[in-house]
Amino acid sequence: MDILLLGGSKFLGRAYAAEALARGHRVTTYNRGVSRTDLPGVEAVHGDRGSLDDLRRLVDGRQWDAVVDTSGQQPHDVAQTARLLSGRTGHYGFVSSVHAFADWPARPVGPESELLACAGDLPPDQPFATALKAGCERALLENHDGPSVILNCGLLIGPHEPIGRLPWWLDRVARGGRVLAPGAADRPISLIDARDFAAFGLDLAERRATGRFVTTAPPGSATTGELLDACRAATGSDAEFAWTADATLLGAEVAPWTELPLWAPAAEGWLGTWQADSTAAVAAGLRIRPLADTVRDTWAWLESGGRAEVAYRQLETPLGLDPAKEQSLLGS
Repeated sequence: MDILLLGGSKFLGRAYAAEALARGHRVTTYNRGVSRTDLPGVEAVHGDRGSLDDLRRLVDGRQWDAVVDTSGQQPHDVAQTARLLSGRTGHYGFVSSVHAFADWPARPVGPESELLACAGDLPPDQPFATALKAGCERALLENHDGPSVILNCGLLIGPHEPIGRLPWWLDRVARGGRVLAPGAADRPISLIDARDFAAFGLDLAERRATGRFVTTAPPGSATTGELLDACRAATGSDAEFAWTADATLLGAEVAPWTELPLWAPAAEGWLGTWQADSTAAVAAGLRIRPLADTVRDTWAWLESGGRAEVAYRQLETPLGLDPAKEQSLLGS
């Protein structure tokens, strides 16, 4: 197949490119060429998807069997791209997020859940908001003429993760000693390796599937304890986990999700975090590798120079618990 990747050089886009090349497909990547280097073997086209002139240069006289959009963040840009690619591609796969659902993370969500209110015809350069992903979905469906699929992504982990949630835990556990562990060891979590996501997305593209798939590991497929145990095994650490109740952490004003990455307390507003229903995706062929394999591969990548790719922040918020604050909580 001839595949166009909108993005294609960073984390999930890179995973798509690697998987597509491994399957023998011909891959064109389209990105600005400023954040990461495109993989050897792809045709790298650089441009700004917000620029109509750049997009026209990309599509002029060309067609693709499938388009995969891993970089759509603005409804205006997605609408513009979808219009230009109509009639030029046999399939359009759009990577959205569970953030697009109105009830997430407060309540469980699934493919039929209500989306956040956000129009698909907004002006360009909207300030960041989670609702923009819902607007991007509408922009695609309103402007692309042809088969399309929407993949609402859960929490992605794996090598080349740029935010640094799993890398932060690996680094902290690697330092050893008593490690503040949030909540309870048996609390379910639901994570997906970017490589598994990409393999599933390409399966759908090859079949020209349509519809919507919540794409993450099934609820209860792993626990927080298993995640931290895997970090300890991968790093060879002597870490001792000090499991600390949600109420204690919240009382100490520890911020869920950022100060302790991947921590979603059993509290109002967070109860649906790990309850996204991926039944349809699993039935359609989504395969999830063992969590320990992803953790091991991520540690190997970090140790081989991967930390240079990690921001250790979520937007403008740094990730991780200050060591002095952790020691204070461990001593309380």
